[in-house]
Amino acid sequence: MCVVVFFISAGGVAQTVSSPTPSDQVVSGVVRSNDRYRIGFQDVLDIQVFLHPNLNQRVSVSPGGSIALFRLDQPLLAVCKTEEELEAEIAAEYKKKFIRDPQVKVTVAEQKSQSVMVMGAVEKPGSFYINRRIHLLEMLALAGGPSKDSGTRLIVARTGSTSNCQENSSDLDDEVAVVDYKVRDIQSAKEIVWMKPGDVVWVQDADIIYVYGNVNQQGLLKIREPITLTQAIASSEGLKPAAKKNKIRVLRQPPGGGDRLELIFDLDQIDKGKVRDPFLEPSDIVAVSEDRTKSILLGLANSLKSSVPSVLYRFP
Repeated sequence: MCVVVFFISAGGVAQTVSSPTPSDQVVSGVVRSNDRYRIGFQDVLDIQVFLHPNLNQRVSVSPGGSIALFRLDQPLLAVCKTEEELEAEIAAEYKKKFIRDPQVKVTVAEQKSQSVMVMGAVEKPGSFYINRRIHLLEMLALAGGPSKDSGTRLIVARTGSTSNCQENSSDLDDEVAVVDYKVRDIQSAKEIVWMKPGDVVWVQDADIIYVYGNVNQQGLLKIREPITLTQAIASSEGLKPAAKKNKIRVLRQPPGGGDRLELIFDLDQIDKGKVRDPFLEPSDIVAVSEDRTKSILLGLANSLKSSVPSVLYRFP
């Protein structure tokens, strides 16, 4: 995604560090005291007990959120604690057993829990492990920006994450949400979207417009920039002689689903400049025909399914 503007947290300057696999990166920075990183599931911890090298070890946080340490009978809960909080708890447990004044150091060696995945039409798709607040705009930049095949929209799927440790637990009860954004609204900061652990960002491929009926080349149009009604018809090689220019319909799916809206335009009025040439939305159907909506949808489905996976095109 060709974004070069970064939103930087108040604590410091962002930087990226590649992990052993090119698709996995860590987004790090100087973190404010109230934004201290909290240990999450799958994180890898280095445990050091000074003057007791036999107790030093590297451990992974289990699916249950705990770690098992040498000489301790029971696992310790690690998830949602800071390094300092876990240090104090480990020291307390060792003091109960056999060390008079244990000095413990806990370091998160690999941050695997708080990830955001960026997929779809981007230059460098992959998972990015985050340990600070980060904006969707910066996630797009870290993924290399939209590729040449990208469209105008992206989706953020907010799946939730048990490693998103909050003192206010209301965030943990949120339902899974899928939100559609225009890429240009993110790039211009018109939409301000902060990432959460577990988010999946999908930059969609080129948008699709369908042209149906009395045009010389009906079918789908792939678009990567805004297109007007007359431009869509021109891209379909123009109207057939039998076409009625005064009743061009645009069938549009409203946000959130439901029956398609029917918008009617008069090309003669548009050509004379009396009516503005409307911009089309992704998945609009331009119907140069008097066929009923159901017949148009069925005809489009039949024309597409021989060459396009049916899962990509679902007509209500």
